[in-house]
Amino acid sequence: MKAEQINQLGDELFEALKACRTVEPLTSRHPEISIDDAYAIQQRMMKRRLDAGEKVVGKKIGVTSKAVMNMLGVFQPDFGWLTDGMVYNEGEAIEASTLIQPKAEGEIAFVLKKTLQGPGVTAADVLAATEGVMACFEIVDSRIQDWKIKIQDTVADNASCGVFVLGDRLVDIRDVDLATCGMVLEKNGEIVATGAGAAALGHPANAVAWLANTLGAHGIALEAGEVVLSGSLAIMVPVQAGDNLRVSIGGIGSCSVRFI
Repeated sequence: MKAEQINQLGDELFEALKACRTVEPLTSRHPEISIDDAYAIQQRMMKRRLDAGEKVVGKKIGVTSKAVMNMLGVFQPDFGWLTDGMVYNEGEAIEASTLIQPKAEGEIAFVLKKTLQGPGVTAADVLAATEGVMACFEIVDSRIQDWKIKIQDTVADNASCGVFVLGDRLVDIRDVDLATCGMVLEKNGEIVATGAGAAALGHPANAVAWLANTLGAHGIALEAGEVVLSGSLAIMVPVQAGDNLRVSIGGIGSCSVRFI
């Protein structure tokens, strides 16, 4: 795609984000769009956010679990950027009107103490670079109409990131088995999803290593101090005003959020 077209689509997604509205799928209007084009559009959208005053605080991996792949019909991981404008803390309320068509995912968040940059990053490197992990929610949200997305649509739309919620407990990775730890996600007191750490590409550290190596190919690092969301451990759960959610992950802790 030409630079002018990439900028136009990135601007369109930024304006949709600000106005809380959707746009027609990019792939239905531009069938020729490549994944590289989509990442360029993502960069343009994020430039607009950073120019408006937001700051990068981390990165996210999307579409890592079979459950989410099957729900979306997207069968490869992707990545997006986290900013300080997306962060909520344990128990905080999120105004549902600030999102468009939100869905909640229970995830394990990594907090890095060392910078990681691919190529060649392994899961062992990830564990050595990790300060600790915590339970978190990613509230995914799509600016694409009715979630009718292909991989290029979600990539362009910052991997369908909305906001994220961090638990209040940072756990040393030596104290938990990240592959076998079980996750329970409750919505309004009922269990609506279960999963395990292995849902994220076999091990959450594999997902973070994939991200470090994929970003490395673009000359981008996972920086010390950043938060990395390692991917959903189960299905995405639709949410709306009035919903209360809690995710519990064995050995790590819990995270709760409510929508008003």
